[in-house]
Amino acid sequence: MVVADDEPAPLERLADDHPAPGRPAVPVTVDAPVIRAARPEDLQALVALFAADELGGHGDTCKASARADYRVAFDAIDADPRTCLFVAELDGRVVGTFQLVVVHSLPARGALRALLEAVQVDAGLRGRRIGEAMVRFAIGEARRAGAKSLALTSNKVRLDAHRFYRRLGFANSHEGFKIGL
Repeated sequence: MVVADDEPAPLERLADDHPAPGRPAVPVTVDAPVIRAARPEDLQALVALFAADELGGHGDTCKASARADYRVAFDAIDADPRTCLFVAELDGRVVGTFQLVVVHSLPARGALRALLEAVQVDAGLRGRRIGEAMVRFAIGEARRAGAKSLALTSNKVRLDAHRFYRRLGFANSHEGFKIGL
């Protein structure tokens, strides 16, 4: 595929990672997770990761009545060449996810920028460097796409996640705001 110089390169379709209660505070290395683009058959496992998140407060649920909403969102993400939803797998099981979005902006001379969203690792596997593998992969994909920066937001109550992101080189450089619509 040929991409014009002024167009973002589409992402190839090919979190937080802190100890859960009762888990060791010293990171335990696991076999490297397989990181790949999410597929429709991953949707149930992805929703389960978000529904199990007690801090997120997004109201995610595994109820059958919500499945159509998640499918519409998944299909929209999958159809957008500027974004990719990824999963991390261990032994064939989805254990983490993140979304990477690449967009142009006018500041910084029209720089291409990347946004890391919805980083989530199975709570029972936090502290095992799965989140680190995912974030490092996202950094590599953003660089490969030509982005000049990678930004993320993290809920203010996720102090362990904030330490995790700082350890990986992220700086707390901006104050974020949002409004419910």
